[in-house]
Amino acid sequence: MNVNLYGTQGKWVMVDLGLTFGDPSYPGIDLVLPDLEFIEQRAGDLLGIVLTHGHEDHIGAIPYLAADLGVPLYATPFTAGLIRGKLDEEGLGDKVKLHVVDNEGSFRLGPFGFTYVPLAHSIPEGNALLIETPYGRIFHTGDWKLDDEPLLGTPSTAAELGAIGDEGVLALICDSTNVFNEEASGSEAAVREGLDGVISSARGRVLVTTFASNAARLQTLGEVARDTGRKLCVAGRSLDRIIKVSKAAGYLRDFPETVDVDTAMRLPPREVMIVATGGQGEWRAALSRIAFDSHPIRLSKGDLVVFSSKQIPGNELAIGRIQNALAAKDIAMITDRQAHVHVSGHPGRPELELMYRWIRPEIVVPVHGEIRHMAEQARFAASKGVGRTIVQKNGDVVRLAPDGPVKVGEERVGRLILDGDVILPADGVTMNERRKIANHGLISVTVALDSKGKVRGEPAIGLQGVPVEEDRADFLEEAREAAAEAADGGPRDEAKLREGIRLAVRRCATQWTGKKPVVDVSLIRI
Repeated sequence: MNVNLYGTQGKWVMVDLGLTFGDPSYPGIDLVLPDLEFIEQRAGDLLGIVLTHGHEDHIGAIPYLAADLGVPLYATPFTAGLIRGKLDEEGLGDKVKLHVVDNEGSFRLGPFGFTYVPLAHSIPEGNALLIETPYGRIFHTGDWKLDDEPLLGTPSTAAELGAIGDEGVLALICDSTNVFNEEASGSEAAVREGLDGVISSARGRVLVTTFASNAARLQTLGEVARDTGRKLCVAGRSLDRIIKVSKAAGYLRDFPETVDVDTAMRLPPREVMIVATGGQGEWRAALSRIAFDSHPIRLSKGDLVVFSSKQIPGNELAIGRIQNALAAKDIAMITDRQAHVHVSGHPGRPELELMYRWIRPEIVVPVHGEIRHMAEQARFAASKGVGRTIVQKNGDVVRLAPDGPVKVGEERVGRLILDGDVILPADGVTMNERRKIANHGLISVTVALDSKGKVRGEPAIGLQGVPVEEDRADFLEEAREAAAEAADGGPRDEAKLREGIRLAVRRCATQWTGKKPVVDVSLIRI
């Protein structure tokens, strides 16, 4: 959920505008967005939004938040193609200005100058940004790695990066994701060899799941399909979209012709390879639906599923659920722990050390990853001779120059949720109510009262998620008695009467279950 703000001379620019995905602490929520209150209050001084690359955690919030900011977007062609599709889906194609910048192109926004510097990553057109300011130059890496044999794109060379360092860099804002890895991430070309070995020995159908946005991996899989004599089938709308945008931007030109799902299922199992989304356990993605037999693609004993992706922390349970379902069908599985079927798109320690050597920054500001990753990169950079570092947390305002780095303030930051079509605070009334209902259950109580405040008939009580399954009838009888007793002759003030009934019914539920469900009371005057 990356959002970076740079300010100088009273003006601001935003680098990236991403989202993250919901987890069990946000029941009913798929997407979580950044709260941009700080810059919304200064929207008149925001000059634009510059995008480093096309991953969801860098561009995903654009269709929900960019229009309200009212500033133009800047991106290279492939990333712009992804963004344009998102804006068009939301009917915002004519409302948000999108500038397409050539690869390695430059432009100015007020006191800022920007130059795109290509770096390898697990998506086409991964870019660093060289940001010129009156106080020095910033090298903002975005997500990156080093790859001597990239399949898509041409990253900057050591000489080109060294030339940037020769001209002086105030601060390196640097990816920390793999800082604990003692080895470099490795080349995409090596993954082809690993996949060739795994898939050539398979006798049944093969399904490979990977990140949809990893177009370089799609290129690899196309080559592996040819190497192993298999027809290629693609399952997942996000994969279709990435392939379309990649081809429009000049990538995947020699990607093999694909077969549709029906054809794939008619082919002899040994002659088909399926590429599917869902390797992170997403329950609506193709792999999950295949695992639970709700997809036209069917796998059975003797087939193989290859997880050509890294397991993102936090997704272990969701991935395990799918893997258990596949194992129950006697389907074999291979992950990056058993074979060389994946390389990361982020730098390990050897790559970080090389970047420090080339860029030679005065300051390193770690970003990306969790606080432990950023703190470790600060220590690592200092051990490699970088003179100054700073570890910041969300909301910190840091002065880089003059006399930096130093924390000079702290601004409120937070999360928003996309709930259906509505954007709400992540810890607002709606989500807090939903969490309470999810944790404790809901009881609805309806009481009819005559003009004298006497109960007419039995109170009506409904239950949702209250653990009284075998004793439901007995509990309902006692809860109705508690509601009637609290209502009969209770206070005339409706608010006080409703609260008395609520407490009486909840007290009854707590005695029966040990839980304190949400109790909603309605009064009907007759």
